[in-house]
Amino acid sequence: MNIMPQPPALIFSLLLASIYAALFYLWQGRRWRDLLFYWLAAVVGFAAGQIAGPLLNLIPWTIGQVRVIEGSLLDLLFLFIARWLLQESKGQEAGGKRQGAGGERQEAGGK
Repeated sequence: MNIMPQPPALIFSLLLASIYAALFYLWQGRRWRDLLFYWLAAVVGFAAGQIAGPLLNLIPWTIGQVRVIEGSLLDLLFLFIARWLLQESKGQEAGGKRQGAGGERQEAGGK
């Protein structure tokens, strides 16, 4: 079992993970920082799929050394977890800003 992928397999894996991240960002992203976070999640998820594939040996089909199905499934799982984490952090930021207002109410005239 060869765990270390050859350069073409590594490049193909990074390309697939980057495509998944870009598509997910177009669907769910709001800021440029989200794109970087989704890309990191996609690369880690695809790599986890490449490691889990030979260990579980459930799906025998590959493209060269790349286990596209396992990589894609874990990639998508990691992307949805990343989206959930971003929503949680945005909710905490918004909650902190609301509390920081001191409970004061401004009038419509801006006084």
